[in-house]
Amino acid sequence: MRAGNPGGSLAPMSNTPAAPAARLAPHREFFARFILAKAGVANPRLLAAVVSTPREAYVGAGPWLIAAGRGYVPTPNADATFLYQDVLVALDAARGINTGEPSLHVRCIDALGIAEGEHAVHIGAGTGYYTAILARMVGGGGHVDAYEIDTGLATKATTNLAAFGRVRVHAESGVGQPLPEADAIYINAGASHPERSWLEALRPDGRLMFPLTGNDGQGGMLLVQRKPSGYAARFLCGVGFIPCEGARDGDTGARLGAVFAAGGWGAVRALHLDISPDTSCWFAGNRWWLSTDELAD
Repeated sequence: MRAGNPGGSLAPMSNTPAAPAARLAPHREFFARFILAKAGVANPRLLAAVVSTPREAYVGAGPWLIAAGRGYVPTPNADATFLYQDVLVALDAARGINTGEPSLHVRCIDALGIAEGEHAVHIGAGTGYYTAILARMVGGGGHVDAYEIDTGLATKATTNLAAFGRVRVHAESGVGQPLPEADAIYINAGASHPERSWLEALRPDGRLMFPLTGNDGQGGMLLVQRKPSGYAARFLCGVGFIPCEGARDGDTGARLGAVFAAGGWGAVRALHLDISPDTSCWFAGNRWWLSTDELAD
């Protein structure tokens, strides 16, 4: 996820050693409690997962660049306490690639309703921070398949997640190919449409969360659940994401930008495939459309 196009940044002031783990512990616990409260989430398992996941292990050596507006502000040094804020941290500042906003991601992960023992798929895994949280949510009896198209980031994610035997990192796209069957699929790059391979991978009652965005990167986080009669769908919140390579169509993206600007996306209740839209249609793409009517039983 990014915050606009990165602009100029001041040079870091120094490079002091990272804070000892014991000193970071209260910062990490406060951070976890703060971002869950900000997101309106009361989920003890998710809280424990965030507390147990050291953010500094996934963002490279400090000092770090913190996204601010259309640029970045450097941390004064490599003290990891600077990371325990609800901010985006640059993974590749030149391309505007960051770790996503923590309060947004805990809200999304909570809404996915991940249970212990489930199988999750994470597309756009970056260096693995939110993948690690997903791994803790599925527990020792579950599994996570993480996809990252950028080979450099995927290599880092493989190293960062090596301690999780239940996580497999794929240095490839999670678009346009069959995926493992999953109870939960979490997409962290903006698509102009729901990919058929994502929907086809969902088990009964499986959940898909992805950013449906216009060409400007702005849109809404759409939660889709597979039901016997079709796909229930609703928008969780507004978002801004970098584009999902392979899941973009320029014309659809332009029309999405206009319809999001017009509003009304909060009324969406269902996703339909391969049937003609009716009067409940909020937006129609190529062989798919979003309806404001509840999914029929």
